[in-house]
Amino acid sequence: MMDLGLFIIRLVIGLTFAAHGTQKLFGWFGGYGIEGTGGWFESIGMKPGKALALLAGITELVGGLLFASGLFLWIAAILIIGSMLIAIFKVHGTNGYWATANGYEYNMALIVIALGVAMIGAGDYSLAALVG
Repeated sequence: MMDLGLFIIRLVIGLTFAAHGTQKLFGWFGGYGIEGTGGWFESIGMKPGKALALLAGITELVGGLLFASGLFLWIAAILIIGSMLIAIFKVHGTNGYWATANGYEYNMALIVIALGVAMIGAGDYSLAALVG
């Protein structure tokens, strides 16, 4: 049952994180694409905005897909954790903890999930298990 539980967690969190990356890269799922995300990054002092939007989008897409698949799980966790730490330090940290006040609650949950799953391992239902 634990392997199935890990698979469900990895799949939902990983694909959600990857979808956030596609918002930044392609404007999918209500996102703003590189242009819009880059402009917003610039407005909060992250320059060059478009280059950082591209980097953030790739980080989220790759990290999310690796996490969902269970392949290179520690790299996936590092990508997710790094991205969320930047989000906390640049956007959410000054707003307190709760997401209802644009705080870092969601970011912290993703950090803990990524770290916890990486420490446990991907489980039997993963590409890592398939390729040995």
